[in-house]
Amino acid sequence: MPAGVQTSLEALLSLKAEARGFSFLPRQPVTSLLAGRHSSRLRGRGLDFLEMRHYQQGDDIRTIDWRATARLRSPHVRVYTEERERPVLLVVDQRRTMFFGSGRAMKSVVAAELSALAAWRTLSSGDRVGGIIFNDHEIIDLPPHRSQTRVLRLLHEVVRHNRMLVEQIDASPSPATESILNMSLEAALRRAKHDHLVVLVSDLDGGDENTQRLATQIAAHNDMLVLAVYDPLGASLQGHPGMIARDRGVNFAIPSGRSFADSFEKAFAAVLDRWTEIFRALRVPVLPISAATSPTHQLRDLFGAHLARRTTIS
Repeated sequence: MPAGVQTSLEALLSLKAEARGFSFLPRQPVTSLLAGRHSSRLRGRGLDFLEMRHYQQGDDIRTIDWRATARLRSPHVRVYTEERERPVLLVVDQRRTMFFGSGRAMKSVVAAELSALAAWRTLSSGDRVGGIIFNDHEIIDLPPHRSQTRVLRLLHEVVRHNRMLVEQIDASPSPATESILNMSLEAALRRAKHDHLVVLVSDLDGGDENTQRLATQIAAHNDMLVLAVYDPLGASLQGHPGMIARDRGVNFAIPSGRSFADSFEKAFAAVLDRWTEIFRALRVPVLPISAATSPTHQLRDLFGAHLARRTTIS
């Protein structure tokens, strides 16, 4: 099976070498992508203020709080402690809606690659990583752990779900579990009580008001990031006479003509804009990831290799 249609454990293992030049948890300047354009709450790991105390011999003079010193009329320093770790929970979509691609790879393969890149990057940063992997009928919940064994287990489950999509090509589709996207977010909410980074890798198909509610609850006590995987053909479709599309076991004739193409493109943009606005209100970045180009390059472009180089990677 071509690599773009189906992934393998070997392919996801090989991405370990490419998981560099970006970070989900950098110490970011105010003008960075996640701090500004998307109003993100992603803080990264840095220093938390602990207390103010009298200056003692040997203290770094750079920690002196001059305002407090002037007010209290004796030298005072600000004491910091390292911020708590931030486990990463990957919520990876492998539903049949993800089994679509017109160029480099299926959306499902790109989602698998993104999860591998994120897992390897998190592990190399010294943080725990876990996952919620789901398809139309099953949810796998893997608690975050700081070990290569956990990453391998996570990637194994992603590959297993990815291969199931290929095995079901000729099978009659059975009814999908109702709102399994929301059920997966509920699992993420139970797992990520607080101070996690929850990364949703999905095409957001089937999202509704309950999806918004669950995202609100997750973002209330955690950082959240959405990698919205799309295919260019799914964003802009030009119909031709006799062209047939199949969705959830139903065939549709695709109209030809410019009006259909314009309406299709506007409908896709409207859905993306709606979810972008919903997540922006929650201060959750939504980053579109195209299935037509390398996800590694897109992550480096979006998060900035230059930013990762000039900041301390946690």
